[in-house]
Amino acid sequence: MLIDGILSVLNLQTLLLITGGTLLGIIIGAIPGLTVTMGVALFLPVTFVMSPVDGLSLLMGLYIGGTSGGLISAVLLKIPGTPSSIATTFDGHPMAARGEAGKALSVSILASFLGGMFSLGVLFFIAPRLAEVALQFGPYEYFAIALFSLTLVAGLSGGSLARGLGAAAIGLVIAFVGMAPITAFPRFTFDWAELDGGIALLPALIGLFAVSQVLEEAESRECASTPKVAKYSLKDMGFSLSAGLGHFGNWLRSSVIGTVIGILPGLGGSVSNILAYGAAKKYSKYPEKFGTGVTDGLVASESSNNASTGGALVPLMTLGIPGDNTAAILLAGFMIHGITPGPMLFETQGLLVYGIFTALVIANIVMVLGLFTFMRGFVRILSVPKHILLPLIMMICVIGAYGINNRLFDVGCMLAFGVLGWLMKKASIPTTPLLLGFILGPIIEVNLRRGLMSSRGDFMPFITEPISGVILVATVIVVLVTTYRALRKPTPLKTLQQPVTGS
Repeated sequence: MLIDGILSVLNLQTLLLITGGTLLGIIIGAIPGLTVTMGVALFLPVTFVMSPVDGLSLLMGLYIGGTSGGLISAVLLKIPGTPSSIATTFDGHPMAARGEAGKALSVSILASFLGGMFSLGVLFFIAPRLAEVALQFGPYEYFAIALFSLTLVAGLSGGSLARGLGAAAIGLVIAFVGMAPITAFPRFTFDWAELDGGIALLPALIGLFAVSQVLEEAESRECASTPKVAKYSLKDMGFSLSAGLGHFGNWLRSSVIGTVIGILPGLGGSVSNILAYGAAKKYSKYPEKFGTGVTDGLVASESSNNASTGGALVPLMTLGIPGDNTAAILLAGFMIHGITPGPMLFETQGLLVYGIFTALVIANIVMVLGLFTFMRGFVRILSVPKHILLPLIMMICVIGAYGINNRLFDVGCMLAFGVLGWLMKKASIPTTPLLLGFILGPIIEVNLRRGLMSSRGDFMPFITEPISGVILVATVIVVLVTTYRALRKPTPLKTLQQPVTGS
């Protein structure tokens, strides 16, 4: 099965899709304001007509490339292209400012590659073992794990349990629109025939993560000036073997942090790069030099954020729980091909699983080669004005939403979700719990009904079954701990700044 999975990717068409997806991901990640989540959501409709191996390979390439692309603008513009590259700006731009941009870029690229490969090794060896344990799951366990993942992500996204749960509730309500999964009873359709089949997933995703981002960028009426790229030379790209071995401990520690943070739902690279940078500074022999342009900070940031990609795929592929925002979009990518990630994935879709593993390895190789080869071209893309870029993105969104079912209704849904996502950002309400509620809602409902049918209406087996009971207890503990922390968090005092008069 492993050999067949590798061979399923080693053909010209799939290799071109991985290569193109990775290079496109780098461009999306490099442009400030565009996110890897937006890029993956934008290209989901393209995969609709592809085979599962080809479609998911394209999305994996976008995921790897988008996470790595943020280092370009972080080093040259002092603007993180993605939240995963925030810590890269601390030492990357100071190095670029003193003429060492080539060295900063080369160190960042190699650290990204090695961190990503480390997490893929963890994914390859841990995920099948975890899936073997999860094969014992029934409707009680699936209900509990879906509820747990929904609660955990809602609590961790945005730092507010109330807002997270509110967003998840909105997603659950939207998921209930259409025919009931078992009884086929129409719900919330208001005699509107277009709603009988429910809200399509792809228009909702494109609206939430692409259209809302376009609206947010277009909201500013100020004429944004073209960012000034720091002077750089690609001649000094050398990184000696002895210097690399000196960073081994930093790289290993940062890769472990990134992988572990990636496995924990709701965190991801935006958290891991900051934690790894702090750990590198804490254990460094010269912590006072951090922030002035040292390679230690680059190794920590870039190895950790790329390690989080493989970590986020561990719970996604074994339990159906996305590790971060982009993994939630990848979950939708599986589902539009009729594939439900979980423990049975390794039994029923073994060829696809090992094909995805192979695609991830190839995407990391393409990423490091592409960044070194096309660096000058990627830098020039940073100067594309947003008044040209945003209309093109919007046009692609409309084409993608319409092309799914050839219905203008889906375009209207996309625009409605775009406005909803924009309003939620204005109100500081996280959109990821809404997406998880929308995706996990049917899973929770179906397994709740199946469990009640199996127990003849008795709720006790959900608690008395060992695995299900432990997961539900963990769910309650997470809610209580998050609520306790929210209540203990001090409210900042608002002080009024009085105008200063006089000379």
